[in-house]
This record gives sequence, C-alpha cells and structure tokens, in this order.
Amino acid sequence: MGRTSRKRSTLANRAIVASAALILGGGGLIAVNVYASAGEGSSGSPPGRTWNAGTQMSTIDCPDVGNELPDVPDQARWEVDRELAAMDTQITDAYRQFADRKDEISRDPGLAENAVLGPLKAKRTASIDRIATAVGRNADRPGGLDGLAPCSLRADDSNDMGDQGAGQGQDDGQNNGQDGGQDNGANQGADEGQDQGQDQGQDQGQNQGQGQQGNGPEASDFVDIQSVQPNVDRPRQRRGASRGTFTTNCGRNENGKFNPDNVIVAPGVSNGAHHMHDYVGNQANDAFASDDDLANGDTSCRNQGDKSTYYWPVLRLQNGTAENDANADGGGKDQNIGEIQTPSQVTLKFVGNPTGKVTAMPRFLRIITGDAKAFTNGDANANASWSCTGFEDRQLKDKYPICPDGSQVVRSFAFQSCWDGQNTDSANHRTHVAFAQDNGRCPNGFRAIPQLVQRIVYDVPPGPGFAVDSFPEQLHKPVTDHGDFINVFDDNLMKKVVSCINGGRKCR
Repeated sequence: MGRTSRKRSTLANRAIVASAALILGGGGLIAVNVYASAGEGSSGSPPGRTWNAGTQMSTIDCPDVGNELPDVPDQARWEVDRELAAMDTQITDAYRQFADRKDEISRDPGLAENAVLGPLKAKRTASIDRIATAVGRNADRPGGLDGLAPCSLRADDSNDMGDQGAGQGQDDGQNNGQDGGQDNGANQGADEGQDQGQDQGQDQGQNQGQGQQGNGPEASDFVDIQSVQPNVDRPRQRRGASRGTFTTNCGRNENGKFNPDNVIVAPGVSNGAHHMHDYVGNQANDAFASDDDLANGDTSCRNQGDKSTYYWPVLRLQNGTAENDANADGGGKDQNIGEIQTPSQVTLKFVGNPTGKVTAMPRFLRIITGDAKAFTNGDANANASWSCTGFEDRQLKDKYPICPDGSQVVRSFAFQSCWDGQNTDSANHRTHVAFAQDNGRCPNGFRAIPQLVQRIVYDVPPGPGFAVDSFPEQLHKPVTDHGDFINVFDDNLMKKVVSCINGGRKCR
C-alpha cells in the first residue's frame, strides 16, 4: 500500500478501462468492467479486452487509492486512513457478493455491473470525495482521484504474472541480494509444480487445486524448489561497510497473539487488515495502540529493551480443519480458513549497509515491506521471498515452494534500510523510507539505518496445502506476503545495535 523509492505509476500513465455494460445486439459480445490496470507492473488484462459470457472471472481489481495520494497533512491523516480502510471493507464486501454469484455472473456479465461493480463504484466515489475534502481542509484539495473509483473483474492470470514478475527478483540493496530473480524456477518448475499441486492439493482437502471455497491458492501458485536454479547473489561489501549484525530473540508467537488489525495502515479500525497477523515483540499491539501504549507494553523479546512490534500474515494449513477463528473477522468471515501454523523458528536480525556506517533508527519508526495487494496492484512493491531449508540459495517471489521431505518452508523479508532523516511515517506509509540503490548507497536525502531481516520457518507437510492470509480478493497469492515493523527499542539498546553493526561484531 503505497510507493517505495522504486519507480511507480502515476495517474497520468494509469490506464483504466472501466466501461459500463455494453451489449452488442442479440446478446452476443458483452464488455463489463473487465480491465483496470493497477499501475506499472500490473498483471491486468490488456486494454480493450472484452469478456464473453461464460468467461470465469476470479476476483475484483480496484485501483489502490493509497498509492496515488499526494502528501497528506498530519491533521488529515487519521480521517484519510479511516476512509482508506473503509474502501478495503467495501472491496471485501463486493468480493463476497461476486463470489456468491460467480456462476450467475459468468453467464450474465451485465449482472456484475448492476449488482457488484456499480454499487462499489458509488461507495468508492463517496469515500474518495471525503478523502479529498479532509485533505482540502488543510492543503490544496487533490484532483484526479475520481478516476480511481471504478473497479473491474479479472481472471486469475497468476501464470502471466509469474512470467512478468519472475525475472525482477529482489532489489540489490536488500540483504538477500537477489537481482536475477525468479525466472529460472518459476518457468522450469511450473509444469512439475502444477502437476504435484493438483494431485496433492486434492488429497489435502482442496477443491481441484483452487484452495478452500475456491478462494485460492491454486496449484499453479506452487513450484518444486528442487526445480529452481540458484539465483541469490550476495552484495559485494565495499571498504567502510558496516558488517556487524544484531539479533533479537522475541520468540515464535508461542502465546498465540493474533488479530486482524493494522495499527500502521488503519489506526483505530478494527479488522483493518481483513486477515490475521502473527505478532512477536510488543504485546500491546492492536488497532488502537498509541505510541505511549507501545512504550508501556509488555514484550515477548528476551531483551526487555526491545519493545518493538513485528507482525506478518499468519500461514495456515488448508487441510479442511477449522481454526477457532472460522466464524470471526479476519478469519473465516474474510475467507481465511485453516489451521494457523506457529513457526518452528523466527529470526529477527539487523544488518548493516554495504557501503558505509548506519545511524540509529528513530523511536516509533514504522516500516511496511511488501504489498498486501500485490496481486491486483502489480509487484512493484512486492518484497517477500519463499524458499526451503537447505535450498535458500533459491528464492521465489511469486510462488510458494514445494519442499522435499525433511526440508521446511522459509519465508523472509529484507526491510527498507534507508530513512529520510525526518519522519517516522508518511501518508502512504512508504516514502519516509527507501531501499538502497543498486550500488548499495541510499538515495539522496536518505541515510542508512540498521536493516531488519526476518526469517520465518514452518514445519508443514510437503506439498501445496498451505497459504498466507490475505485480503479476500487477493486470493492468497504468495506475492501478497508482507511484513510490518514499529521500532520501540529504548535509546541505550538502539545505540548498542548501531555500535555492533558499525563495529563489525555479531551481537545478540
């Protein structure tokens, strides 16, 4: 949700084809909101594509208004965030209506406009107007947002997305150093992974590879890690690099702290994420937690000087067994179904910069990495890596791994490592931090900070029977994986972190 320093689309180059129902004589060709580009890197259908009756559409695709907002005055941020969260709920409700009537809509596309897309557009238009009004009370009223109100239906073109995004890999400035990306594994393993996924997925209670209740993931979202070629290149350390590390032990969420809130993106909004999060570290974290609440909260971290909050979407087994949130918001009500898996291992490590020293993070700095809406937004902000123990020189960005017997699933995040030196957050929750450039240096105006690298390991049965939680319309795609962090280190411990990293020491 938002922009990084990497190239993003603008309203000027956003292609939106969102026509009302168009019936061409005799009930033949029907074009109904079947394409709306989500920006550069989007995997949407090509402009002008039409939808024939009988085509099976898979999800609702809406432009991400949060991505396109200009600077929002501090006085308006709470209201803007509340409206953005309301728009997420509008999409969730519309997706539920679409999913309940998918077969009818496939036979009569005009029904989509009348029953789903039209009402959704009206609600989004009202929210966008309230956002513009809130900003306009304290600054110039933003223009051009109305074009983001229409949404579309689209098919699950995840295979196309894999081809488009696979070669992009990970940003060179990240700890994983993946610039060659996923093209080798995603394409070479597609057939084998799909075949295995169909067979094993059916055995584990999935519906013909479509996931539980048809909400994903699909068999094509998985690939055999053994078919993936090594693709990780470690960044070259230059003279003066900060080579040390600091590892904080905050447990594995053994105490089962979960909620579907997101205090960064949707403060003050219950179920703002529409999917369940694992939390380690700060135990006061929910949608209503203030900085003071976090500062005074308990922590699961061994070093009590670290009251930071670390959270990410839970991973579930899709084996037909209901979790205790099967009838709750963020769980079954938002089509997140199955047994929540406690990680077998969680490693939270802070590392340095390959070209120079790091400076202390400000307290209460907020960082989001990855994009919970990458399936519809495109993968410009996608930043999760998937692999298996024993094969971590092979990383996947838009596929889940099928690990061999004795190997465990690994998901990892390398967070943004450059800070603008002024802000602990930004209107889109991204532009106050950035990734290092290809040469390892921070962009102009940014300074290097300790980079959080999360590694989360799961002991799950071999095969394609698992998925991360997601917004319902994101279909549990692996590319939507993301992580969130709020720095609540005390000043003395943060000084130690910086000293260890800049001094080349390995500290715990």
